[in-house]
Amino acid sequence: MTYLGYVVAAYAVFVGVLAIDAIGSHLRLRRAQQDARQRQLRQQARRSASAGNGLPLELER
Repeated sequence: MTYLGYVVAAYAVFVGVLAIDAIGSHLRLRRAQQDARQRQLRQQARRSASAGNGLPLELER
């Protein structure tokens, strides 16, 4: 009796779970970077808009 099939299946499941975890982490990191870029662009747009009319931003008072 051999356990080769069981061992191969166990390693395959292990590698599959690691791959899913790596892909999920990569997608979450990419989304967080996009959110940070968009937030930075919005803040820069607000600063340039408030600099044009001479009024301070709400959080700068």
